[in-house]
Order: sequence, then structure tokens, then C-alpha cells
Amino acid sequence: MAEELGRITRPATANYQGKRKLMLAPLIHLAGPSDSVPPEGTEILGRYWDQVDIQVRAVQNALGSVAHIFHENLPEGGPAGLGYLEATAQGSYGLAAGLVEAGAVLEATESMEILAESLDLQRCLMQPLMSPTVAARLQEWFGEANHRRYEFVADAINATLGEDETGLLFINERHQVQFPVDIEVIYIAPPALDEFRRWLQNWSENFQRQMAEQAAGSANSAEEEDEPQ
Repeated sequence: MAEELGRITRPATANYQGKRKLMLAPLIHLAGPSDSVPPEGTEILGRYWDQVDIQVRAVQNALGSVAHIFHENLPEGGPAGLGYLEATAQGSYGLAAGLVEAGAVLEATESMEILAESLDLQRCLMQPLMSPTVAARLQEWFGEANHRRYEFVADAINATLGEDETGLLFINERHQVQFPVDIEVIYIAPPALDEFRRWLQNWSENFQRQMAEQAAGSANSAEEEDEPQ
């Protein structure tokens, strides 16, 4: 069973007694240097993580403290893993650090080997390829690596989360993790999540339009320069 917090006010405690519980908080971010992110986007991201913090603590009050934290892109847990989240300026760092201070354990969630394979293949697919055959094989390889990657994440959670314990997973919205059937997944979905989606779509459309206009302007300028005097 999966519930989306943000559309419910408080989990029904009796429904979760004795069960393994896993909160899932979507990882959202903007690619690129922080100084290139529009202020409005930064503000929405800040609101999102504030709201995630509030909702996670509300679930803890109802179901018990978070015992285990799982995080995408994290092959190492403990202080090293927390240091990675801080060094890479993850929006999840503040909440994760607070939960660790309260007694939660930050767990190694991914296989370094599989993660590196998946990321390298993703970079390859971002490059222009001349051969459709090569592109198709890379896509197939990437899909297979991603399957193994998310299977590893599911196994890590299954092996770590104990009976009647509560965990928290930070992961991208497009993940392909198949959770064990005996784990109750609670999706954290604060209002700022939809706000961010709408803003990102509008920002992307405006950015693409500006790029197209600049390209058209450059082409017109080149044509004018080529005209005989």
C-alpha cells in the first residue's frame, strides 16, 4: 500500500502497527551552478525541503522515529555519506543530518560499481551518436544497468529495515525500485512539489524559446553579412 502525504493529514496509526514503514521523499533539484538558478526556483526548492521536513516529522510523531535513512547515489553510509551530502549541497542534507543527530542511521544504499556503470552510460547517451545501432545497444545496456541499480537499492532496504521500524528514502521521481510487498510506502508530497513541477516546466519552455530566438537572430545576422555590398 502507498499513501501520498500532502493529501492526507496524519497516517492512521493502527494500519501500520508491527509493519515495516518507508517514507519516500522525492529528490528534486536544478542542474547547473547555483548562481545560474533563477531566484524563484531557489525559493521554491527551499519551501519544498522545509515542507518535507515538516511532513516527515509529522509521520514520525504518528508512527515512530526514523531508524534508517536511504539515499540515492550513496554507496557509503555513516559520517562519510553525510559528508558527501553536505559537500554536494544536497537539499536533503539538513533533514538527514537532523535525523542522524536524533539517532537514525544513514545507510549505504547503492553499489559503487553499478552506480558508476549507470552514470557512465548516461553520459555516453548524452553525446551525439552517428550509428543508430550503437545508440540502441547503449540504451539497452543503460536500461539493464539501471534495473540492477534499483534492484540493489530494493535489496539494501529489505535487508536493513526491520519489523515495526520506520525508514526514509530520498530518491528521484523516475526511480524504478520495486519495494518488498510487506513494506508500507508513504509518499511525501508537500504542496511545493507540484509548484516546483509547474515552475520547472514554464522555465524550461521559456529557456528553449529564448534559445530558438537567439539562434534565429544569429542566422539572420549571418545572412545579412553574406549579402553582397
